[in-house]
Amino acid sequence: MIRPSVRLSIIALAVASMAAPGVAAAAAPDGAVRGGRVHATGNATPYTAALTCLADRNRTLGLSAPRMSVGRIGDLTGRVDFDTGARVSQGASLFAITALARAGAPVVERLDNTVSQIELDYAQKHLLSDTPELAGQSPENFRPIFAGQVAGSEYFIVGGITELNYNIQSSGISGQIGEAAVTGLRARAGASDYVMNVAIDLRMVDSRSQIVIDTVSFQKQLLGREMNLGLSGGSSSVGGVLSGGVQSVEPLQAAVRTLVERGIFELLAGLQDAGVYSGCLERAEIDS
Repeated sequence: MIRPSVRLSIIALAVASMAAPGVAAAAAPDGAVRGGRVHATGNATPYTAALTCLADRNRTLGLSAPRMSVGRIGDLTGRVDFDTGARVSQGASLFAITALARAGAPVVERLDNTVSQIELDYAQKHLLSDTPELAGQSPENFRPIFAGQVAGSEYFIVGGITELNYNIQSSGISGQIGEAAVTGLRARAGASDYVMNVAIDLRMVDSRSQIVIDTVSFQKQLLGREMNLGLSGGSSSVGGVLSGGVQSVEPLQAAVRTLVERGIFELLAGLQDAGVYSGCLERAEIDS
């Protein structure tokens, strides 16, 4: 039979041991999750290095990337929560534009032409000027419009986020040990993990002929883990329960960005002869 004083000592020790990791994380100097202010960092994925390698290789070999544009890369999963809305990012098209820029490909705007259309309308009415301070001083003080001044794209990329599958695999274990008495000291522990996945389908289309040049489809699995600990005990007059745990899940929206960058690399690399970008993807995957 464990004495009440011993039980209290065990509980106090458990509290200290469970609090220690939190204190250590708060003091971590590596930019990981911690208390206090965290600075903004670059939003890279495991395939960002492959895209920049592609750009560097183009410069080294004197190759010019085609002029690209991006259309709608929509959420086609149909997964929506009543409280939080769409489960996956609605910004996949923006991810693709960023990926193309990282790969050194020139991009023309087609996703949002609101501002450009307004300026074109003003220019057609001779209301738009690049020197507005000279308004009223010269009848030629307006921005001229010339035939063919808007750059066209050679290829454009469209597609969609097509899969979001929950809990395609899960496992767990839990256990409890302690005294048989009602007020006895007991400890419990449990751990579980699960796997889900998200997939994307992209296609590259020739802007002139509207022929689909290439298509890619990639999926990424996301792993979630949970661990919990508990301690309970007391005496004939006092009882207590202590519990804690940790949970980590790979970010879903970051997974979508990762898939987009992987797909953009594959589509751009497919426009060149095999071997031109040899090693870019392999090196990025090894580094990550």
